Amino acid sequence: MDSSTGTALAAAQTAFHMAGAAIALLDAEGTVVGWTEAARQLVGYSAAEVVGRSGAALLAAAEDRAKIPAVVEQSSARGRWSGFGGVRHRDGRKVDVRLSVSSLSGQDGRARWVVSAIDNVTYASRGADGSAVQSLRAALNLQSHVPIGVVIRDTQLRCTWVNDTQGLKDGIPRQERFGRTLAEAAPGPEAKTLEALMQQVLESGVPAIHTEYRAFQPIRGRGKRTLAASLFRLDDAHGRALGLCAVSMDVTDSERARERLAILGEASKNIGTTLDVMRTGQELADLAVPLLADFVTVDLAESVPLGEEPLAHIGPKDGDIPAFRRAGVASIHQEVPESLFVRGEPVLVSPASPFNGVLRSGRPHFEPMLDTSPGTWVDRQPLASVRKIHEHGMHSFMVVPIHARGALLGVAAFGRTQNDLPFEEDDLLLAEELVSWAALSLDNARRYARERTAALALQRHLLPHRATGGSAADVAWRYLPADDHHGVGGDWFDVIPLPGARIALVVGDVVGHGINAAATMGRLRTAVRTLTDMDVPPDQLLTQLDELVLRLLDEEADPHGQATTGATCLYAVYDPVTRECTIARAGHPPPAIVDPHGGVTFPELPTGAPLGVGMVPFESVTLELPEDSVIALYTDGLIEDRDHDIDVGMDRLATALARPGLPLEALCSSAIDTLPTRAPSDDVTLLLARTRSLGPRQAASWHLPADPAVVSRARALATRQLDQWGLEHLGDSTELIVSELVTNAIRHGNGVRDGQGMVGLRLIRHEMLTCEVSDTSDSHPRLRHPRTTDENGRGLHLVSKLSRRWGTRCTQDGKLIWSEQQLAPTA
Repeated sequence: MDSSTGTALAAAQTAFHMAGAAIALLDAEGTVVGWTEAARQLVGYSAAEVVGRSGAALLAAAEDRAKIPAVVEQSSARGRWSGFGGVRHRDGRKVDVRLSVSSLSGQDGRARWVVSAIDNVTYASRGADGSAVQSLRAALNLQSHVPIGVVIRDTQLRCTWVNDTQGLKDGIPRQERFGRTLAEAAPGPEAKTLEALMQQVLESGVPAIHTEYRAFQPIRGRGKRTLAASLFRLDDAHGRALGLCAVSMDVTDSERARERLAILGEASKNIGTTLDVMRTGQELADLAVPLLADFVTVDLAESVPLGEEPLAHIGPKDGDIPAFRRAGVASIHQEVPESLFVRGEPVLVSPASPFNGVLRSGRPHFEPMLDTSPGTWVDRQPLASVRKIHEHGMHSFMVVPIHARGALLGVAAFGRTQNDLPFEEDDLLLAEELVSWAALSLDNARRYARERTAALALQRHLLPHRATGGSAADVAWRYLPADDHHGVGGDWFDVIPLPGARIALVVGDVVGHGINAAATMGRLRTAVRTLTDMDVPPDQLLTQLDELVLRLLDEEADPHGQATTGATCLYAVYDPVTRECTIARAGHPPPAIVDPHGGVTFPELPTGAPLGVGMVPFESVTLELPEDSVIALYTDGLIEDRDHDIDVGMDRLATALARPGLPLEALCSSAIDTLPTRAPSDDVTLLLARTRSLGPRQAASWHLPADPAVVSRARALATRQLDQWGLEHLGDSTELIVSELVTNAIRHGNGVRDGQGMVGLRLIRHEMLTCEVSDTSDSHPRLRHPRTTDENGRGLHLVSKLSRRWGTRCTQDGKLIWSEQQLAPTA
């Protein structure tokens, strides 16, 4: 039965009552022997006026009466006739109707006819919009491939006449029906219930429309069908109850359609609740058992849970199907004894399995009656599989491919063991619809997993792996990516060594999640490193980083001009010689400063706007920190909680950090352990730095007048300091470097013009030997490559040759030039 027919039958139950279906019973000669109230309402004649008269007299046109022999012949041959005609109303007008005639047979062998009619006005006006009358038209006038069962019962509810169709519907043979009540022909509670309803209709005359019941006997091995009966009282010429007319139709398909819709409704709610492919596979299996099958497995290509692209067609390899993993398994039995593989376990399929054909063709395998005889595919399975099939009595089986966007992700297998009914075509359609629903969720989860894997790989590649604070600080960090639901965010952090034993600490957070956020994070991190190499002060660094984000916003704006990128950042530079920490932030949470005694403060720093806002200046603040202080930089994922104010998170962090003497790694873990959940909705980053200081044994500084005469003194001071440090082997090169740098500072600095300036000289012994010379000029030297005839320009060239590296940076009072040499003598 096709879907349109099923839909018509599903609504037909209300159509009889709404349309006022008129039913009359005629004997073999065409005389009216039974009349219904609906028939009186249609033509105006009472039972007393019609019963005993020829039914042909009710036809308005002579041509309609002339057709009666042909109608009788067709009804006798086919059991049914339907067509349009006109009947005469009691007031003389003609009523156009749709007529349906069904032949009945009785125990005496004589024929009877049941005639039903519906007026064309109602038929046309209500049928056009798909209303109940449209369904009535389908119910009363369907062709022979959708027959209607009719039974006539007397006042004792004994069967007197029946058409051939009824026995094909409820399973009661005709000869067992005549002269018996329904309860006598088919004993059971359902027959008694239906018979009680018949008695009510017989007594009250009020029809009973669409009463569903199960067929009393299985029909042709298809199990018991679901029927819907409508009951009408037949009156004789005196208006007394003559008997009952029961019209039945098979609504099994519409019932199954309702069940299918209910199951699909459950699928929409219960499949794909997360972006976890393994969980989605299990949700599919759980829903299908026991609504559709007794045992279900969901096997995915091995690449799917990893978010990788599956092969378009997966074929056998070395005799086995490769790379499957059981994502879902469910059974009507506890512990799923039918399955050889547990959920999450790799699955290999033998070449003889129908899985092969499904995977090669992409079409389902449907075997309503599972053949386990010798020579079949079941017989060629591994012994353990064959034993499972026989042990649990699997008798019906189907395998459905899991397709999504042109990719074959795996297969779902459905089996029946305790349910005696075999799978039907409708079951296969339902299985395909369920699998299709799950396939979209699986593909979304797979794509998300692939993007998340790529984003994590990119993020972890860009984050520091062996960050060290050098002589300036000990460092420790923790990074926790966001949970699967929210996706990888754009957090980043870095620890960057700077000249003069200093370090730069940076933590940032890009708006959004996923691969785009991770990519933007990588670009910003690279930009920060580039600007740090230029030794740009924190406030200027954020200014230039803000300009970069503005350019990214222009590049990545959507067609409506809405920005899709933004970030916050905190940048700090710590100098272990002065114990000063200079900090600037762009919309980022303030750092936590822990003193050596465990006191925790969040210094008040200018907040600054997030990167990408523009037009807002950034400010730096310099703090002097005691040795063994802890600087804590973090992202908002550590302190934000949707259920509490951000101050609660900052207090929680402060409590975790207020533990003096705790090793830095342990302190880091302690802070992370305060998170309210182990599956954060945003990335969590924490960077701790415990400060060190470089005293007189590692740093020496002098302030010299900007006078050329002090150059020799500067050389002597440097040489004497190197002797004290045991670095005599660097004496000659350091003398030349000091001489050139001090000379340049005096010659090109502001002090030589006004005769008052000072030049600073500082030596720092850490991993390197650093020589720093500062002056009050803001002009930066430029390395030249002098020709042999040039008298100047060789100073910085000489410094470059003697140093491992050299550079310059701005200071509050001017500039500073530095040079680094390796402590160990070079070979």
